[in-house]
Parts: sequence; structure tokens; C-alpha cells
Amino acid sequence: MTLEEIQEQDHRYLMQTYRRFPVALVSGHGATAVDCNGKEYIDFTSGIGVNSLGYCDERWTRAVAKQAATLQHTSNLYYQPMQTKLAEKLCALTGFSKVFFGNSGAEANECAVKVARKYAADKYGKNRCRIVTLRNSFHGRTLTTLAATGQDAFHEKFTPLTQGFSYAFPNMDSVKENVSGDTCAVMIELVQGEGGVLPLKDGFVKELAAFCGERDILLIVDEVQTGVGRTGKLYCFQNYGVMPDILTSAKGLGGGLPVGACLCTGRLGGVMDAGSHGSTFGGNPVVCAGALAVLDVVGDGGFLREVREKGAYLTEKLSAMEEIEFVRGLGMMLGAKLKKGSAKEAAQKCAESGLLVLTAKELLRFLPPLTIAYEDIDKGLAVLQKVIRTLK
Repeated sequence: MTLEEIQEQDHRYLMQTYRRFPVALVSGHGATAVDCNGKEYIDFTSGIGVNSLGYCDERWTRAVAKQAATLQHTSNLYYQPMQTKLAEKLCALTGFSKVFFGNSGAEANECAVKVARKYAADKYGKNRCRIVTLRNSFHGRTLTTLAATGQDAFHEKFTPLTQGFSYAFPNMDSVKENVSGDTCAVMIELVQGEGGVLPLKDGFVKELAAFCGERDILLIVDEVQTGVGRTGKLYCFQNYGVMPDILTSAKGLGGGLPVGACLCTGRLGGVMDAGSHGSTFGGNPVVCAGALAVLDVVGDGGFLREVREKGAYLTEKLSAMEEIEFVRGLGMMLGAKLKKGSAKEAAQKCAESGLLVLTAKELLRFLPPLTIAYEDIDKGLAVLQKVIRTLK
């Protein structure tokens, strides 16, 4: 099919919920995507942080194909060894004790909200149900995760949202103003991705963790985008030296297949009992096989060191470009502010020139595959440099 035929089919049969670039991708290998015309693109997006091992990594495809040919699905009414193996590996690598598997980051965050509220209800009564999140945060697009998202623009025309959320600025004075006797949890992203690639300050995170611990307020860390090696550690909380009560993960965990995971510490392991939560597709054996393959690669300390080195290299090269005002982020989750032109215009022109990049607020956002080669980084940066020199 031609691009025009695909676009016509899209417009005729799909809800128009996405502002798509005029690119139809049909295949890929490593950090290179290929469109319906055979044109190649260096991909600095990895499907918004999903393709952690790049396109069609042999280790991942082999694991997924083997499992798909063995048992593609069974309901959670039965035990399933790929699921238990993945849960064990996640707990061993992170220090958490229990896992619930869903299909997405939003589902993982929904589970986290339910765990926090049920823990508080069981221990303190149903009125202790409020959750503080941060302004400029993003936690998903279901009605509850929209309510948790601290950006008014996402709330418009979808009210009434789930009640029980308030929004603090990322400082302790604001958090304390929003915490009350009815607060059961504080939920944060350590790097606000959709909010503009904004890392939280180390001192604030440490003080917040201590504050919550003293008051038996659960600390939930949303690592849907920052997790699975993206910031140079397996999970970003490890950069900050704190241990959340609840962690959510998705995106890069599945390596390209839909997965969400909600992890909790041992004292919360028994909060969700039989019938309190569920998911038809959560922990699907094929998805778990893919996630296990991802963790086999990303869970290695040497691999994570390389991610940090590549992130530092990318940061250095971007910062050296005269047309870029500043670069911020952690590891291979970076944002760059342009001195001239808009991020949206730059992303459009990059796509036309063979480079796929993202935007976040007024910044260009970069989430390359963790396996990207330096040669591909340089190719992509050359395209970017050429494009941003043309902006006015």
C-alpha cells in the first residue's frame, strides 16, 4: 500500500485521536525503521520508550516466537510459569516482593492507586483515601490516571474525573500543604517525561521519602517511562537512593509487547486479596517471554553502564550544538530546548529528513533504543544538526 492509501484507510476507519507524522512504518532493524516506500529512518523514539532493545532484536524475537508456538494465552484462573518466572526476576532485580501484571502503564498506575487506598482503608478506615501527585505530572489516560495527572489540559471535557487527588509543586512546602489526615499516598515521576523531561531534585526526593515513611503515607513511583534501564539504572529510583513502597513499570519492559507491572514491598504483599483486582491479558505468556528476554539483557550491570555512557555522549553532542539552548534529563531520556523555531516544526522536518524524534512541551525529546550503536547516534545527530540550522 502507498502512504496515501494507508492515510485514507486510517481517516476512514480510525478515530482521529493522534496527530500523526506523514510516515507509515512497516519494518525495522536495530535503531532503523523503514517506511512503506522503503525509506529508512534513524529512530530516536523507540516507540515512546517501548522498543528498549530496538526493532526485532534476535534474542527478543526468538523468545517471543518460541512462546507463541507453545502457548499463546491462558487465563489467570490457572498458574503460568512464564508469569511466575518474570515476577521472580523482577523482584530479584529490584528488591520488591510482589507483582501484579496488567497491559499498560495506565493499568499499572490504576493498580497502584487501588493498593494504596485498600491498604489505608484496611488499616485506618475508608476516609484515608486521598493521593497527592505533582503538578506537571502525567500518569495515564484512563479517568483515574487522568485525575492523577497534574495538568489541567488533560482534564478538559472528561469530567467528572475520579475524586481524591490533589496536586503539589515539587517542593516539600507544597507537599505538606496538600497532605492531610486523609492522605494515603504520594505519587511521583522521578523524571516528568510528558511534562518536559524534568528530573526531580535529589534532595526533594529523599526528604519526601522520609516524610512519607514517618507518617505511613505510601510513596508510589511511576516508572512507566523511566524504568527498565532508560535512565542508566534498571529503575530510576536507584539513582536517588530511595525505596518506594509501590513502583509501576510498563513501556520498555515488554520490548514491544503490551505489559504493565505494579510492584510493592513485602508489607503490602497481602493487601490485594482474591477478587480485589484482575486482568484478562495481564501476565500473558508471550508478553512475559518477551519481558524476560529484555531483563536478561538490560538487567546486566555492564549493559547499564553502556547506557549511561551513551546518554552522556548524546548529552555532550546535543549540548555542543549552537542552536540548542540546554539539554536535560537522565541517561537516555533527554530533552533539548531550541533557541529558534518550535520543537514541533523541528520534529516534522526531522521526519522528512530521516530522523524520528519526539516532543515534550517546548522541548525535543529523545528516547533512543538502549541498544543503539554510536554510529547510529552520530547519523541521527547529523540529521538533527542539519534540520535545526534551517529553523527561524
